[in-house]
Amino acid sequence: MKFDFEEINLQPQKCIVNSRSECNTSVILGNHTFNLPVVPANMECVIDESVAIKLATERYFYVMHRFDVNPVMFTYKMKGLGLVSSISLGVNEDSYKWIDELKSTNVTPDFITIDIAHGHSIKMERMIGYIKENLPKSFVIAGNVSTLEGVSDLESWGADATKVGIGNGSSCTTYPSTGFGSRNCQASTIYNCSLSAKKPIIADGGIKVPGDIAKSLVLGATMVMVGGMLSGFTDSPGNVVECDGKKYKEFWGSASSFQSGKKNRIEGKKNYIPFKNKTILDEMTYLTECLQSSISYGGGNDLESLNKVKWI
Repeated sequence: MKFDFEEINLQPQKCIVNSRSECNTSVILGNHTFNLPVVPANMECVIDESVAIKLATERYFYVMHRFDVNPVMFTYKMKGLGLVSSISLGVNEDSYKWIDELKSTNVTPDFITIDIAHGHSIKMERMIGYIKENLPKSFVIAGNVSTLEGVSDLESWGADATKVGIGNGSSCTTYPSTGFGSRNCQASTIYNCSLSAKKPIIADGGIKVPGDIAKSLVLGATMVMVGGMLSGFTDSPGNVVECDGKKYKEFWGSASSFQSGKKNRIEGKKNYIPFKNKTILDEMTYLTECLQSSISYGGGNDLESLNKVKWI
């Protein structure tokens, strides 16, 4: 069965709270509790070190991108500030060297996200094993995948959580380029993958409105990664450009030529997001309020109640 977010509705239950503000949106991932099950995409145009510090300080989860970043120094700085450390790595030789340096300097990130376009691969299997061998205390998030088999294999290889969703981001061109992915069926992909998952799923991509976050949680996700919707703010990375008197911020895919500087194997593009005169923390507060409303409609007072919500 194939469906996406706009094709389903969540069924309201009897409200048991006097005010939506009573609803608790906190979520546990690994050994940490975060205020919201939403994470900005680990893209250079969405997050940088200053945004990561702001988010971590307010107990929001984040994943630092892996482009021109020294993960050892970043982890060391976050730990020095008493904040959660969450980094990204790839699966090529440079990432193995970073793991070796993290181990030799006795700097262990709280979270490591192995971030590649097609996570159900032999290179992913090797990288998960290498991290688990050398940095066993790090919580490993691996992805991306879009099948039950992908989730099952990544979990069996040692991943502590799996990112689900391929090719459905607004700046991703994997689907039109290859025909593969979960575009136009991300909602059903989350649901199907959750049926076999024994560990947390992080839904990634295709989120257009706050209600899609609630739907992702109902369908089985533990957390939801958001890109374009969490870009374009005053403190977002990326240049401001003007067109016809309106301001925009650059937003580009991690597999785009703009990001990599390459002319081949391109599966991303650069878009322009309307400039929003507020900060990412303002938006996280807004998303919290939206999710509190969702919880109240779901008949509970915390995220656990969404597990019982039915959809049509």
